[in-house]
Amino acid sequence: MSKVSVIIPAYNSMSFLTQTLESVLNQSYQDFEVIIVNDGSTDGINEWISKITDSRVKYISQKNQGPSVARNTGIANAKGIYLAFLDADDLWHPMKLEKQVGILDKNPEVGLVYSWVGSVDDQGDIKSKIRKNYAEENVWQKIIEHNIIECGSNPMIRRVCFEKLGNFDPKIAYAQDWHMWLKIASCYQFKLIKEPLVYYRSHNNNRSMKWHLMEQSYQLIIENVFADVASNLQAFKNRCYSFAYLRIAWKILQNLNGEYQKSLEFSYKAIAYYPQVIFSREYIRLNLAIILLRLLGLQQYNQVRNSIYDLNNLLTKLINMN
Repeated sequence: MSKVSVIIPAYNSMSFLTQTLESVLNQSYQDFEVIIVNDGSTDGINEWISKITDSRVKYISQKNQGPSVARNTGIANAKGIYLAFLDADDLWHPMKLEKQVGILDKNPEVGLVYSWVGSVDDQGDIKSKIRKNYAEENVWQKIIEHNIIECGSNPMIRRVCFEKLGNFDPKIAYAQDWHMWLKIASCYQFKLIKEPLVYYRSHNNNRSMKWHLMEQSYQLIIENVFADVASNLQAFKNRCYSFAYLRIAWKILQNLNGEYQKSLEFSYKAIAYYPQVIFSREYIRLNLAIILLRLLGLQQYNQVRNSIYDLNNLLTKLINMN
């Protein structure tokens, strides 16, 4: 029986799935099984999987039911004591499993271990952008403000977390993973590895902007989470709504080609729920971005943003060297 179960939901993702699977099979830690859940794909995945000879790769095909059901199918068929999810277009650093297993083995009180998140493009080339968070141990009050895990391909989780708290909720159309991490954070400690061990792939298929769906899903998640928390934590509910609206504002700004008016509307909603949000780093960054976009236009704004990412990563490398 393998110690780690790697669960890969796949829906019409053959453009990237071969490279994604290779990033698992090339791990330094090899005590794993891979469960690929075909969620109703029509892109030739059955022919591709028939040529995979590694006995650790398991394949399950089902009708299209969405990512939550596909992940839950993987969980139901997993044998490992640790579960790691990998979206079919993302990549892993070769040391990811080894480092995360080491953390969970040494820290029985930890339910989830995560890392920083890098970026790759359509061709699989690693980009300079790194998403960094620093929260660990008791992270619930932080994760209600921001999904510190950043992407579903990041964490490794003890199987007992799902046995205790249940699986992904298929009724939630967007940010199902954030909902799951919130539930785990309410009962378990998190640990952080301060380096990028997962690479989120940016491409046209994951840039769609359905902010109405985001808003509906965030409302469902927040109402669900706060229905179960202690009375002394209810005061955080408006704060959670506020930061959720900031996330929607960011998504709109990033995906509507510089149309910032709708982004401003959600920024105002965030203030209405929690006025202190104006002092937060997220609010300040958002409004600086809107100002720069208005002054510079979309093309120059993107150039400035990329330069800031490059400078930030260079400074981080210099600090780590010292």
